Amino acid sequence: MATPPSTDPSTTAPAFIPLEANPNLMTTLLHDLGLSPDLAIHDVYSLTERSLLEFIPRPALALLLVFPVSAAYESHRLAEDALHAEYDRSGPGEPVLWFRQTIRNACGLVGLLHAAGNGAARGFVQEGSVLGRLLGEAVGLGPAERAKLLERDEALARAHRGVAEKGDTTAPDARDDVDLHYVCFVKGADGGLWEMDGRRKGPLRRGDLDDAEDVLSEKALVLGPLKFLAREGDDLRFSCVALAGSLD
Repeated sequence: MATPPSTDPSTTAPAFIPLEANPNLMTTLLHDLGLSPDLAIHDVYSLTERSLLEFIPRPALALLLVFPVSAAYESHRLAEDALHAEYDRSGPGEPVLWFRQTIRNACGLVGLLHAAGNGAARGFVQEGSVLGRLLGEAVGLGPAERAKLLERDEALARAHRGVAEKGDTTAPDARDDVDLHYVCFVKGADGGLWEMDGRRKGPLRRGDLDDAEDVLSEKALVLGPLKFLAREGDDLRFSCVALAGSLD
């Protein structure tokens, strides 16, 4: 949801209605775009209570963390980004497919694209669908061209708008400043845990996962989302959802 630091609201860059962290709405959007109904988004009620994690079908293919963009987070982000060059890879050899976010308030959508477009989830994208076409076109493009691809895709914008307007709460205006942001964790083709955030300079590899470990394994949680909780544990506006098998 948070506006990318490089995006000037006064420019002609598109703006989307912020997407509510609602599993039903997010699942609907993914299915409308072309993800198989065999997968769905599930609430994650705890990252530390194993008994609550057991309610989620395994393997979990992606984890989306929704968190407040605080001064502490921004300071950490800027300091870490200063250590990295701008990501410029493209092509089928990439371990993950990463999208830079240039659409205002579209971090929820970008998070879902990262979830569905990487790892085992990619195999559940239906051929000939909006999502299948978009991911196929994106593979051979660099980050700047991928961002433009998202900006001009009318079918993507139409599907997002149709779902974002149906949240449980009154939808903010597309140009509103929203201080909650989505980041996605996926298991890449190289077996690594990758942090996927369109506001960063590129995808961030957080560590190695064994073949049997998914994004909700103890190791993945320690390497990824639990670091967010440790850094800003006094703020209770964190929530998580996971992409995994459908319960229907």
